[in-house]
Amino acid sequence: MAQPLVKKDDDRDDEEYSPFLGIEKGAVLQEARVFNDPQLDPRRCSQATLVVDIDGVACVQVITKLLYLLNQGETFTKIEATEVFFAVTKLFQSKDIGLRRMVYLMIKELSPSADEVIIVTSSLMKDMNSKTDMYRANAIRVLCRITDGTLLTQIERYLKQAIVDKNPVVASAALVSGIHLLQTNPEIVKRWSNEVQEAVQSRAALVQFHALALLHQIRQNDRLAVSKLVTSLTRGTVRSPLAQCLLIRYASQCSEGIPIQVIHESGNTQPGDRPFYDYLESCLRHKAEMVIFEAARAITELSGVTSRELTPAITVLQLFLSSSKPVLRFAAVRTLNKVAMTHPMAVTNCNIDMESLISDQNRSIATLAITTLLKTGNESSVDRLMKQITNFMSDIADEFKIVVVEAIRSLCLKFPLKYRSLMNFLSNILREEGGFEYKKAIVDSIVILIRDIPDAKESGLFHLCEFIEDCEFTYLSTQILHFLGNEGPKTSDPSKYIRYIYNRVILENATVRASAVSTLAKFGAMVDSLKPRIFVLLRRCLFDSDDEVRDRATLYLNMLGGDGIVSETGKDVKEFLFGSLDVPLGNLESSLKNYEPSEEPFDINHVPKEVKAQPLAEKKAPGKKPTGLGAAPTGPTSTVDAYEKLLSSIPEFAGFGKLFKSSAPVDLTEAETEYAVNVVKHIYDGHVVFQYNCTNTIPEQLLENVSVVVDTSEAEEFSELVSKALRSLPYDSPGQTFVAFEKPEGVAFGKFSNVLRFIVKEVDTSTGEAEEDGVEDEYQLEDLDVVAADYMLKVGVSNFKNAWESMGDDCERVDEYGLGVRESLAEAVNAVIIILGMQPCEGTEVVPSNSRSHTCLLSGVFIGNVKVLVRLSFGIDGPKQVAMKLAVRSEDPAVSDTIHEIVASG
Repeated sequence: MAQPLVKKDDDRDDEEYSPFLGIEKGAVLQEARVFNDPQLDPRRCSQATLVVDIDGVACVQVITKLLYLLNQGETFTKIEATEVFFAVTKLFQSKDIGLRRMVYLMIKELSPSADEVIIVTSSLMKDMNSKTDMYRANAIRVLCRITDGTLLTQIERYLKQAIVDKNPVVASAALVSGIHLLQTNPEIVKRWSNEVQEAVQSRAALVQFHALALLHQIRQNDRLAVSKLVTSLTRGTVRSPLAQCLLIRYASQCSEGIPIQVIHESGNTQPGDRPFYDYLESCLRHKAEMVIFEAARAITELSGVTSRELTPAITVLQLFLSSSKPVLRFAAVRTLNKVAMTHPMAVTNCNIDMESLISDQNRSIATLAITTLLKTGNESSVDRLMKQITNFMSDIADEFKIVVVEAIRSLCLKFPLKYRSLMNFLSNILREEGGFEYKKAIVDSIVILIRDIPDAKESGLFHLCEFIEDCEFTYLSTQILHFLGNEGPKTSDPSKYIRYIYNRVILENATVRASAVSTLAKFGAMVDSLKPRIFVLLRRCLFDSDDEVRDRATLYLNMLGGDGIVSETGKDVKEFLFGSLDVPLGNLESSLKNYEPSEEPFDINHVPKEVKAQPLAEKKAPGKKPTGLGAAPTGPTSTVDAYEKLLSSIPEFAGFGKLFKSSAPVDLTEAETEYAVNVVKHIYDGHVVFQYNCTNTIPEQLLENVSVVVDTSEAEEFSELVSKALRSLPYDSPGQTFVAFEKPEGVAFGKFSNVLRFIVKEVDTSTGEAEEDGVEDEYQLEDLDVVAADYMLKVGVSNFKNAWESMGDDCERVDEYGLGVRESLAEAVNAVIIILGMQPCEGTEVVPSNSRSHTCLLSGVFIGNVKVLVRLSFGIDGPKQVAMKLAVRSEDPAVSDTIHEIVASG
């Protein structure tokens, strides 16, 4: 039960206090019986904030408690909600305005059912025609919330009148109700267009704002009507600042709908060429600050915006930076921060103003100012910025520190010659107090700088070694040790890192100790002069208390030959220690779970290598069952294993060898057709098998002797070997028919025409029996292509840079290509990924918006189990001509050449 409001003592000022502390639904429902009091005292029931008599419970307080429970997610049973609803309706007899408003609110929140609505409809309609404007406005809101379409037609006349009412509260209530009703009864609301159009000319700010919002929603599906609306209103008839902000957004949307190449088709990039740009620019001189900012933000977010178009908006935002209002300073610096990502030079004029914001009391403003300066600063200003940031970092929370760290990382990559001062800054803040995410951001930044700036490797590794001496986060320690094992042996003096690594074996927990053992082994494998010292340290690890540590030490000693045993070859050891796992972990886990203990050991070579983004699922029309193996497997077996078992069980296909890849199902019929057919392409070294998954969707038919006739006239390299027909295909029962082809070893492409042939028999749906005689029939299916991506498995690598370097450049092939006109770099990147069918690495498939260049990394396994790595470098110029540099490394030079041929012909 809520405690009465009391004055807090001075010594308890810092304690949190809630007037709803201890509220229980049962107790509040008991209190709600006061609504049934025949001697209802409105004055007593309207007390909302004053201390009330303990003997009497105010109605308003009870309603407040009920509303609190509803908004906290408390559910009322049907009986409880009905009782409260009927009790609340009795409060209509009160003439108290404050209590009446609470009653309206309670009815809205309870959302009564259709049979209960009738009870209050007459009271609400009476209030809707009341002389008290407050009653009218609230009654309209409640009626529109709880009414259905039938009642809405009865009160439509009143609502139309309310829209053009002289009282702005009533008009706004009707317009807002129209916005909500548009979702459920659009046809009725669309008939109010004339009244809403009249309300747009209202002098009341809120009425004009709500009217414009409703009118736009009514016309939003008619692009031409919206454009005409915006054009007419931009001529100066909108007075309300709120409505002006809406109009700016609508004008911006209309401008975005026109392709940039149309805007600049003549080659003239004058700002006035863009539709509505002049209007947006004129709003920068409006007297209301919110309108000025909205216009500036809209200009900065225009697609393909030029520096010349940005200039007036940047000038206005620069003035806001020196405003006395924190909200304006924040809005301006945040907008400039976004602009700096794509047009850093346009923001440089604001740098002096932003430097003064570093000491702003609002830490959000200061952080945005710092990160924007880091994006727009030049090489000469780096040292000065670092001094200012050093004092600033101790005053902000970790979430802001992470933003600053990421900005510093970008700055260092932009000015690599400044790596010393930036690396020292990162190492200093790494030693300070901070949470996991903050420390991880710093470590990630140092690692990226080491990888991308060769001169920073020695100092960066030294800073990381110092950090793990007192690192409290196991994850970071293991990640740093792993990175140290890969990069440390390549430095000029690898021995200086051994002390830091072995300290982890002595002082850390079991997880870090195991990681340190692996790191020691990497040094031993790469640096022969350190092997004797590494052997001594690994032998000490044999007496560790943890099984994992001892097992790793034993394994590495045997591999490196530390116990006098003949060791593996240097190449095998390095492949084991540094090579990436060439099978996805999810596939490995699935295969291990499915492995049944037997005399035959588990073989990792049998683990499927293809990356599956999601379980194989067939695209089908709603209500249809999946066909064939397009359905989810019933057991834990992966779909790749299921396909392999299915094909190996068919004698005609058993001699084809190891299945290389099975494609995702390709639909050969439309969604709502008589027969649903899709095909899965199974690729072998010298053969291709098409598995046609068929479903009969007609209850009155039984299909027999179902087969697919394939025309290979456009696939001359393929010759049909065998076709396996489906004996019977009842209604809604999936089945498969197969066609196998022989092809040359390696890759072969072609287009295949498909016709479904069968004998159709009529079925008596009441008995389920089919007629004895049937009729031969056929059904044309869509064509099927065998393309380059069918010969490539999506296999990722954990560290692309290491994999690229270990592959060597002996089989590297590099060439440049013109990809023609593209809407964006993202479109070009996606097109090449689809053509090659490879796995994007390290998130490089995502192209930043408005980026003019991009690098995408791909990996995969080509048919014949040949590993392939691809580095794509894209660039786009003004007319949207995209150029691409393609570098391919593989284990076979012929495969590298083939990848280039595929791209050249694609």
